[in-house]
Amino acid sequence: MSPRSASVNEELRRRSRERLLQAAVELVGERGYGATTLGDIADRAGTARGLVSYYFPGKRRLVQSAVHRLMHRTLEEALEGEPRTDDGRERMARAIDAILGLARDWPVLMRQHMAGILEAEGFVQCPEQQRLSHLLRDTVARHGSCDVDTDYPMMRALLMGAVYAALVPGVPMAVPVLRAELFKRYRLDWDMGLPPDAEAPGGSCDADLSRFFATGQRPERRSK
Repeated sequence: MSPRSASVNEELRRRSRERLLQAAVELVGERGYGATTLGDIADRAGTARGLVSYYFPGKRRLVQSAVHRLMHRTLEEALEGEPRTDDGRERMARAIDAILGLARDWPVLMRQHMAGILEAEGFVQCPEQQRLSHLLRDTVARHGSCDVDTDYPMMRALLMGAVYAALVPGVPMAVPVLRAELFKRYRLDWDMGLPPDAEAPGGSCDADLSRFFATGQRPERRSK
C-alpha cells in the first residue's frame, strides 16, 4: 500500500480537529465544563488523546474555540438564511435573536463559556472568535453605524450582558424581556428577526451539529 499523500494527511488532521471541536460542544453542553475531561472529548471524537494537546494548549482553549465556532456558524446561518436580506435593521434583529437563542438552547454550555471568560486567561481571541467578531462588526456597520470601532464593542458588551442575565442561576431574566430591551435600543420592530412566538415548541435547538463542524461524517444525534 502506497503511503498517503501530504494533502490526504492534512485533510485527516483537519477532520480530527473538527471532531474535537464538535465533541467539546456536545459534552460540555451535556455535562458541564468541570465534569468533562480532555480524555472524554478525545473518546467522543474518536481520536487519540495525544492529538488534543497537539491542536489545543488546554481544555479551556479547546472549549472556547468550540463555543466560538458554534456562535459564529449559528450567527452566519441566521444572517444568510432565507429570505436573504441586506436590510441592516433585519440583520441586526437576526443577530440578536441568534445569540439569545444560544443562551436559550444551550444554557449549560453558554453558562460555562461565560464563566470561562472571567477566568485568569480571559477572552481568547482564537480564529473562531475572530470570524464571529467579523460578522458582528459587519452587522453593526450595515445597521448604519458611523463609528464601528466604538459601536461594535458596545454591541458585544450588550449581547454578553443579555446572555449573562438569561443564565444567572436562580434569577434568570426571560429571553423575550431581554430581546425587547435590545430591540428598543437598536430601534427594531418586534416582528423582525425570529420573534419568540414564531419559534417551534420546545425551542429550535438542533442536536445534530454536523453542519457546523466539517468532520466528514454524520455523527449520532445526542440525547437530550
